Amino acid sequence: MNFFEHQDQAKSQTKKLILLLALAVLALIIITTLFVALLLHYSQGAALPSTAQQNFWQNFFSLLDWHLLLSVAFVVLAVVLLGSLYRISQLRQGGAVVAESLNGRLLNTADCDLKEKRLLNIVEEMAIAAGVPVPPVYLLDETGINAFAAGYQPKDAVIGVTRGCLEQLNREQLQGVIAHEYSHILHGDMRLNLRLVGILHGILLIGLIGHMLLRSGRHSRKNGGGIALFGLGLIIIGFAGTFCGNLIKSAVSRQREYLADASAVQFTRNPLGISEALQRIGGYPASSSIEAENASEYSHFYFANGLRNWASGWYSTHPPLDDRIRRIDPRWKGAFLSQKSADLELNSNTQASQNTEQSANFSGFAATASTSTTRSETQQNPAHASTSQGQHLSAQNISAEIGSPSETSIAAAGQLLDSIDANIREACHNPASAMAIIYGLLFTEAAKLEQESYIGIHAPKPIFNLYKHYLGAVAALPIAQRLPVIDLCLPSLKALSEPQLTQFRGVIIGLIKADNHLSLAEWCVFRILQNYLFTRKKSQGKPLDIADCDVEIDQILTLVAQQSSTSSQQKAYNNALTSLNMEARELGAQAAFSTLDKSLSTLNRLKPLQKPRLLKALMLSIQTDGVIDIAEYELLRVIADGLDCPMPLLH
Repeated sequence: MNFFEHQDQAKSQTKKLILLLALAVLALIIITTLFVALLLHYSQGAALPSTAQQNFWQNFFSLLDWHLLLSVAFVVLAVVLLGSLYRISQLRQGGAVVAESLNGRLLNTADCDLKEKRLLNIVEEMAIAAGVPVPPVYLLDETGINAFAAGYQPKDAVIGVTRGCLEQLNREQLQGVIAHEYSHILHGDMRLNLRLVGILHGILLIGLIGHMLLRSGRHSRKNGGGIALFGLGLIIIGFAGTFCGNLIKSAVSRQREYLADASAVQFTRNPLGISEALQRIGGYPASSSIEAENASEYSHFYFANGLRNWASGWYSTHPPLDDRIRRIDPRWKGAFLSQKSADLELNSNTQASQNTEQSANFSGFAATASTSTTRSETQQNPAHASTSQGQHLSAQNISAEIGSPSETSIAAAGQLLDSIDANIREACHNPASAMAIIYGLLFTEAAKLEQESYIGIHAPKPIFNLYKHYLGAVAALPIAQRLPVIDLCLPSLKALSEPQLTQFRGVIIGLIKADNHLSLAEWCVFRILQNYLFTRKKSQGKPLDIADCDVEIDQILTLVAQQSSTSSQQKAYNNALTSLNMEARELGAQAAFSTLDKSLSTLNRLKPLQKPRLLKALMLSIQTDGVIDIAEYELLRVIADGLDCPMPLLH
């Protein structure tokens, strides 16, 4: 199953989930109606049913009219909906809310130890390889081996990892865990998980109201017994509703865990990594437990079952460990990895990591020298020097890697990150210097004085000084490093307050306007920031087909085709049109960037299985001259980003 099929299945799964939960709420309404009718019957002086009281049930059912049913339905629906909407509003900021509620601490390289830096490096490699923004990483001070991904979509996703995960897993095992979490990010599972939290909170609220009435009834002198009885009934009804809701949650979650395990193997091409991580959990005394107060609310988020033994079997949100391991590694003999072997292996890997970091400090100089040479060659022949070193990649192969980065992509991402100037990479992890780096990416030689003056006036002085400090290194970045550097900056920039973000956005717009011209490179930078950092109103409406978007598609095809050499533009355009079964036409003028923004917003509404057709057409367009130019491919990645389709790193 590919990325687009996963997305389509997630939408289908959401519809089924809503239907099942709607049936659960309907059952609550019926049970509550019966309970209220019974209370009313007794309040009118009815005794318990007996053989002598033949009209008991007749009188009872006479109370079950439409007025009572509609009244109870209105109250139950109001409680569930208001409770759900309240909880969803609390979670609207995305995964950070979940991580912080589990007492997670945001990691920053400035105060990280070696194991934490290893974790951040793995997360960055996976993000760059998959073509998604680097998510913030939170550390939970828990001894159990566990992790989670949370958020509505990649732009607000976070990854949380327990201390036990860092202490007990080596790099390959930790990479398997992180790849599993990236599957949840890429395949639409996170949104489903957050919606489950909101809806189940609404159902739980019925029981909470029952607790309040029970306590109130105990202290009430007037009708205290009736109030307490009514409260007790609501507690039982609320518990039954929550129980059914959790059963639905568990059934959905177990299936998604199997898919995420399979995707993790597909990403890393290393079944032993995730298999041994699960074996570590099975042989570790603390297992995968999470002791945070509200750990049960997010039980379906975790890599492994974070709750104690009572949440097992068909009520568990995760399949049994041995079942998951055997699906990944059929040759597994059933023995979990012991604590002693984990300690020995961890010490060995820690020493190896230290040696690797020391050698990386020397290899970084060679990588920097290599990229400098490449940039010099690019400036001499800008048309095709920045290519994938002669590789001829097919549109089919690239499409297959969308949402499923290959082992080669991950390795290439690691090499790319190592080639980035160490000072620049370190600066990306600080909010102030990250802003300065983004300003540097918008540098225009013709407007150098105007841009410097604008930053000096509208940005805080420390950031202005950082801008001047890093400008030379940022301006010298090769094309292939520009988007990854933005991705590295995003977690730090997300830590900015709303006023800081507003000021940051204003300075960016001022820098773009400094030369009275919006270039394609500037538009690309702003599109990424707009999508992942600044508030962007998502286009609303029904899902669309390719046939519904002729004008918008034509504008995007024109933009991409015009990046080819003059002699190849019409052919590139024709290849894309043919791929989409669209009528042949003459290549027109490029639309204004504001119009392209609106077109991408509309095209984002394409059905999941329609988007790969458009991306394939764009890839065929840039392949027309037989070579994939990095600048063209990075533009394609920005367009795919606007469609919420993560394009893999070119390798």
